Amino acid sequence: MPLNSPVVDLFVPCFIDQVRPQIAWATIKVLQKAGCRVRYKAKQTCCGQPAYNAGFWKEACSVAEKFIRDFDDENAYVVSPSASCIGMIRNAYTDILKNEKILHKYYSLQKRAFELTEFLVDVLGIEKLGEIRFPHRVTYHDSCSALRECYISEAPRKLLQNIQGLELVEIKSNETCCGFGGTFAVKFPAISEAMAEQKLENASQTMAEYVVSTDFSCLMHLESYAQKNNISLKFLHIAEILSNDC
Repeated sequence: MPLNSPVVDLFVPCFIDQVRPQIAWATIKVLQKAGCRVRYKAKQTCCGQPAYNAGFWKEACSVAEKFIRDFDDENAYVVSPSASCIGMIRNAYTDILKNEKILHKYYSLQKRAFELTEFLVDVLGIEKLGEIRFPHRVTYHDSCSALRECYISEAPRKLLQNIQGLELVEIKSNETCCGFGGTFAVKFPAISEAMAEQKLENASQTMAEYVVSTDFSCLMHLESYAQKNNISLKFLHIAEILSNDC
């Protein structure tokens, strides 16, 4: 790897770490294919989003400060296979951080933190990662965090459209939430389940084989509903396709 290759500190979200760690490995492969030097900081924990969304801002602040200290190399990008976590880092930290020294470090981090697909397309200028073949019909799910917090829409679609054999079909009402929303699914399970049902009905109408997204939390929610209700759709994180690991 050339010494002038972009240095990336990988942040692995809690859901991926605990439930589907192969997405993290796929992300490493993708970044390496893109010519990056990838590092993993073993002491990393959470971005603080669960505590923040639950209203525990003091506790979330402690987690956020640790995160900033863990990823304090101003010469490295911070990349994550999760728009949800990146949205938290970019936006919500401004609500909870008070320490001036930490804020100074945070403003640097804020400019260096990216979701995987936007990093590839918008930062590195890569829309095609070698000869990847995935001969399947796919529909893409826009997570709320990707769309509304990180303004990510085109990057994942550009990458998917450049995969050999992949047919990308748009889902009806693609900007509608899947119903997960972290603690929302716990506090309002009936509403959450109804939203998942609607999303999967729309996905099934596309005749797609796979639902793909930048956010595993959404996919986990939808896959659980699909399995419970015998819906034949399959679910993949975009990193799993881009790495050729599926």
